[in-house]
Amino acid sequence: MTRATKEARLNAWRKIFHPPILTRSLIVAVLVGIALNLVNQGDVLLAGAQPLWWKVALTFCVPFCVASYGSYSALVSAAKDDDNGPA
Repeated sequence: MTRATKEARLNAWRKIFHPPILTRSLIVAVLVGIALNLVNQGDVLLAGAQPLWWKVALTFCVPFCVASYGSYSALVSAAKDDDNGPA
């Protein structure tokens, strides 16, 4: 791995915690998490039973991680494209 690649990855890691990207990941996590919880545990919730809270939390964490990783990958890819110059 080249130094430029390492720097691009580190910079991308830092940027995913900037407010605009973090906000977008949180919005995705909430919207997708609600939908997934309704699909996966809708019967439990509608029955008025107590859901497994670790499953509820994990259902929100997974889309947050996926959205954050997507941003990270896009930032690393864009940095690589910038390093290669115009085509």
